[in-house]
Amino acid sequence: MKLTVNGTEVDIASEGDTPLLWVLRDELDLVGTKYGCGMAQCGACTVHLAGQPVRSCVTPVSAAAGKAVVTIEGQADGAALTAVQRAWLETDVAQCGYCQSGQIMVATALLKENPAPTDEQIDTAMAGNVCRCGTYPRIRKAVHLAAKLIASEAMV
Repeated sequence: MKLTVNGTEVDIASEGDTPLLWVLRDELDLVGTKYGCGMAQCGACTVHLAGQPVRSCVTPVSAAAGKAVVTIEGQADGAALTAVQRAWLETDVAQCGYCQSGQIMVATALLKENPAPTDEQIDTAMAGNVCRCGTYPRIRKAVHLAAKLIASEAMV
């Protein structure tokens, strides 16, 4: 089976019912996407599939065939971080950091759909992503900062 992951077409040897998470981590060595719960409850494994955030721990790799898969590794353009990644660093969101790739993937999707979300909209969008360190206020602050960064970059 062929997949397009982070803009590159790759051949996959795994069976079609293998979770996308394991193909990304074990076959493609893209370990930024984390295993959290294995039941789509925590969000640590979130990637974009055809532009939408999905839980890769329960998504069969066959569902990704013919669609673009983007992982946390595919967010930055070389050394140039995205506005969301820069906001995460500037706001010092990460504590243990384990959930952060999933958090960033959901925040990125949110800001593509809603470039100026309210606190309530951020909380709703991010609600499915668990941070055991409780950095939710910093996550909200980082999403607001990323929205401002994206808006200012659009004006240039």
